[in-house]
Amino acid sequence: MASGRLLARRDTGQRAESLAADWLERSGFRILARNWRRPEGELDLVADHDGTCVFVEVRSRTGDESGDPLETVTARKRAQIIRAARLYLDSGAPPAAAYRFDVVGVTFPADGGEPMVVHVAGAFDLNG
Repeated sequence: MASGRLLARRDTGQRAESLAADWLERSGFRILARNWRRPEGELDLVADHDGTCVFVEVRSRTGDESGDPLETVTARKRAQIIRAARLYLDSGAPPAAAYRFDVVGVTFPADGGEPMVVHVAGAFDLNG
């Protein structure tokens, strides 16, 4: 059984992904997949933005003392996302004019205030 802390963390992650998807849709993105998973990897969001297939990693933090959520996308994490994107494309995804890796960071203030959403387009490429 999952602990209370793990459940809270999962809930925070789900809230962050929903906020990120809403923000992206308001910015003209069309969400193609949410929480795309295979045993070998997963993608938080896959979106279309003006013909570009965008693989979006969503990171979140509660409070600002644990650092910026964008800083948590390590070289290892980028490699995992790239591997998952290749699996997604190999699974029969429609071709796109271009491909891109974005990161959305969501910070939930400790005082319960309005979450801050930061979107970094083209945060990394196939070289990491």
